[in-house]
Amino acid sequence: MKKQALSLLISVLASVCISAAACAQDNMTAVDNRVFEKPERTRAVFRHESHNERAKIDVCNECHHVMKDGKKLEHESSEDKRCSDCHGLADSGETPSLRKAFHLNCRGCHEKSGKGPVMCGECHPKEDR
Repeated sequence: MKKQALSLLISVLASVCISAAACAQDNMTAVDNRVFEKPERTRAVFRHESHNERAKIDVCNECHHVMKDGKKLEHESSEDKRCSDCHGLADSGETPSLRKAFHLNCRGCHEKSGKGPVMCGECHPKEDR
Protein backbone atom coordinates (compact mmCIF):
# COMPACT_ATOMS: atom_id res chain seq x y z
CA MET A 1 0.00 0.00 0.00
CA LYS A 2 2.84 2.40 0.86
CA LYS A 3 4.48 1.76 -2.51
CA GLN A 4 1.24 2.60 -4.35
CA ALA A 5 0.78 5.79 -2.34
CA LEU A 6 4.40 6.80 -2.98
CA SER A 7 4.02 6.09 -6.70
CA LEU A 8 0.83 8.15 -6.80
CA LEU A 9 2.50 11.03 -4.94
CA ILE A 10 5.47 10.98 -7.31
CA SER A 11 3.15 10.97 -10.33
CA VAL A 12 1.15 13.92 -8.99
CA LEU A 13 4.30 15.91 -8.18
CA ALA A 14 5.74 15.22 -11.63
CA SER A 15 2.50 16.38 -13.26
CA VAL A 16 2.49 19.57 -11.18
CA CYS A 17 6.11 20.32 -12.10
CA ILE A 18 5.49 19.76 -15.81
CA SER A 19 2.33 21.89 -15.75
CA ALA A 20 4.08 24.67 -13.85
CA ALA A 21 6.93 24.72 -16.36
CA ALA A 22 4.52 24.90 -19.29
CA CYS A 23 2.44 27.67 -17.72
CA ALA A 24 5.47 29.65 -16.57
CA GLN A 25 6.14 30.89 -20.09
CA ASP A 26 2.52 31.99 -20.51
CA ASN A 27 3.01 34.36 -17.57
CA MET A 28 6.45 35.48 -18.70
CA THR A 29 6.99 39.26 -18.88
CA ALA A 30 10.77 39.48 -19.46
CA VAL A 31 13.56 37.30 -20.77
CA ASP A 32 15.57 35.77 -17.93
CA ASN A 33 19.09 37.13 -18.15
CA ARG A 34 20.52 35.64 -14.94
CA VAL A 35 22.88 33.42 -16.96
CA PHE A 36 24.86 36.53 -17.93
CA GLU A 37 27.39 37.46 -15.24
CA LYS A 38 27.32 41.18 -16.04
CA PRO A 39 24.48 41.94 -18.49
CA GLU A 40 25.20 44.93 -20.71
CA ARG A 41 21.51 45.88 -20.83
CA THR A 42 18.35 45.37 -18.82
CA ARG A 43 16.24 42.27 -19.34
CA ALA A 44 14.33 42.28 -22.62
CA VAL A 45 10.64 42.90 -22.08
CA PHE A 46 8.74 39.95 -23.47
CA ARG A 47 5.14 39.18 -22.66
CA HIS A 48 5.02 35.64 -23.98
CA GLU A 49 1.27 35.03 -24.24
CA SER A 50 0.28 38.43 -25.66
CA HIS A 51 3.24 38.34 -28.09
CA ASN A 52 2.12 34.99 -29.50
CA GLU A 53 -1.49 36.15 -29.78
CA ARG A 54 -0.53 39.35 -31.65
CA ALA A 55 1.97 37.52 -33.85
CA LYS A 56 -0.51 34.69 -34.47
CA ILE A 57 2.05 32.09 -33.40
CA ASP A 58 0.23 28.84 -32.65
CA VAL A 59 3.08 26.34 -32.58
CA CYS A 60 5.79 26.40 -29.94
CA ASN A 61 8.60 25.32 -32.25
CA GLU A 62 8.21 28.54 -34.21
CA CYS A 63 10.54 29.99 -31.55
CA HIS A 64 11.46 26.95 -29.44
CA HIS A 65 13.32 25.14 -32.18
CA VAL A 66 15.37 21.96 -32.17
CA MET A 67 18.32 21.75 -34.51
CA LYS A 68 20.11 18.69 -35.82
CA ASP A 69 23.07 18.80 -38.20
CA GLY A 70 22.41 22.51 -38.81
CA LYS A 71 18.76 22.00 -39.80
CA LYS A 72 15.60 22.82 -37.89
CA LEU A 73 13.52 19.75 -37.05
CA GLU A 74 10.05 20.87 -38.09
CA HIS A 75 8.03 18.73 -35.69
CA GLU A 76 10.29 19.01 -32.63
CA SER A 77 10.04 21.63 -29.89
CA SER A 78 12.32 22.69 -27.06
CA GLU A 79 9.78 24.56 -24.92
CA ASP A 80 10.59 22.30 -21.98
CA LYS A 81 14.18 23.62 -21.94
CA ARG A 82 15.85 26.93 -21.26
CA CYS A 83 17.59 28.60 -24.21
CA SER A 84 20.83 28.40 -22.22
CA ASP A 85 20.56 24.59 -22.17
CA CYS A 86 21.72 24.59 -25.80
CA HIS A 87 23.25 28.06 -26.21
CA GLY A 88 26.31 28.94 -24.14
CA LEU A 89 27.83 32.34 -23.49
CA ALA A 90 30.10 31.93 -26.54
CA ASP A 91 29.55 30.53 -30.02
CA SER A 92 30.21 26.80 -30.21
CA GLY A 93 30.67 25.41 -33.71
CA GLU A 94 27.38 25.96 -35.57
CA THR A 95 25.55 26.92 -32.35
CA PRO A 96 25.42 30.68 -31.78
CA SER A 97 25.97 32.16 -28.33
CA LEU A 98 22.89 32.79 -26.21
CA ARG A 99 22.98 36.54 -26.86
CA LYS A 100 23.39 36.00 -30.58
CA ALA A 101 20.64 33.34 -30.61
CA PHE A 102 18.14 35.71 -28.98
CA HIS A 103 18.96 38.43 -31.47
CA LEU A 104 18.92 36.11 -34.50
CA ASN A 105 15.64 34.48 -33.50
CA CYS A 106 13.69 37.44 -32.11
CA ARG A 107 15.08 40.43 -33.95
CA GLY A 108 15.53 38.36 -37.11
CA CYS A 109 11.83 37.46 -37.11
CA HIS A 110 10.86 41.08 -36.48
CA GLU A 111 13.00 42.29 -39.37
CA LYS A 112 11.70 39.58 -41.69
CA SER A 113 8.04 40.28 -40.85
CA GLY A 114 8.48 44.05 -40.74
CA LYS A 115 6.75 44.03 -37.33
CA GLY A 116 8.01 44.28 -33.78
CA PRO A 117 10.95 46.02 -32.15
CA VAL A 118 14.41 45.91 -33.68
CA MET A 119 16.25 48.71 -31.87
CA CYS A 120 18.05 47.94 -28.58
CA GLY A 121 16.01 50.26 -26.36
CA GLU A 122 12.73 48.90 -27.71
CA CYS A 123 13.35 45.54 -26.03
CA HIS A 124 15.77 46.59 -23.30
CA PRO A 125 14.20 49.57 -21.47
CA LYS A 126 16.44 51.84 -19.39
CA GLU A 127 14.59 50.77 -16.24
CA ASP A 128 14.36 47.03 -15.59
CA ARG A 129 10.68 46.20 -15.00
